[in-house]
Amino acid sequence: MDYKIVIDSSCDITPQLEERLGAISVPMTMRLGEKEFTDDENLDLPGFISEMKACMEKVSSASPSPFAFQKAIELAKHAFVVTISSQLSGSYSSAELGKKCAEENGITDVHVFDSKSASAGELLLAIKIREMLSRGMPKEQIIKAVNSFISNMKTYFILERYDNLIKNGRLNKVTGKIINALNIKLIMGADSNGSIALYAKSRGTKQMIEKILSFIKSKEKPTSGETMVISHCNNLPLAKQLSDAVKKQFDFKEIIIVPTKGVISLYADDKGIVLAF
Repeated sequence: MDYKIVIDSSCDITPQLEERLGAISVPMTMRLGEKEFTDDENLDLPGFISEMKACMEKVSSASPSPFAFQKAIELAKHAFVVTISSQLSGSYSSAELGKKCAEENGITDVHVFDSKSASAGELLLAIKIREMLSRGMPKEQIIKAVNSFISNMKTYFILERYDNLIKNGRLNKVTGKIINALNIKLIMGADSNGSIALYAKSRGTKQMIEKILSFIKSKEKPTSGETMVISHCNNLPLAKQLSDAVKKQFDFKEIIIVPTKGVISLYADDKGIVLAF
């Protein structure tokens, strides 16, 4: 059976990976002040990031509509849907409503996963689902295995800029300036419920990488034969530096590096990094 993987555009995926995974991306929207952008293949990402950095007003994003998910599901006919954490967006609820509408039109072979993650975490789940499908695993076994993987998946965000957190009112302006001045990098990540938690603060890149490596080691999660995904917003050198450091200590079968799309660029901000394993 030809399954498709439906994702929202919080999933940082390239056109090549979309083809490899049989994925259909449903775009989210971003707002810079009063100006709205659609996170699809027509988005001028460098232009968007430039406008984002220049914007002095509130910035935000919105989930896809249920109808947008319904159209993607009906196009797929047989689908696994993966959304950004339900604690961060209404995308999961929209996907469930889109599924219900598609079922009323006769499309019944669909399951929606709340990734409890975003960005690299969503892409990692899409990769896992495609691997299971290629091995011929039945649907119910895939659902059980993916839910188990979600409960053990680790996602971390490393931020170098905090402008958008300040614009959103999520970080005090004075605190943000102090963090920037002291070259403090915040290491945040998804907790067990899919909300964002602060895990550590580091001074400079070297200490940040050391802390990430210690996190991977402390989780005692097997890495042999596994995949890590690293997303970056205009920061390929740091993504490669982090990847090289991980390879020296751990035996992931592959580390996939991808650029962030619009929504994650908005929240990770310029130079931000997201990794999942």
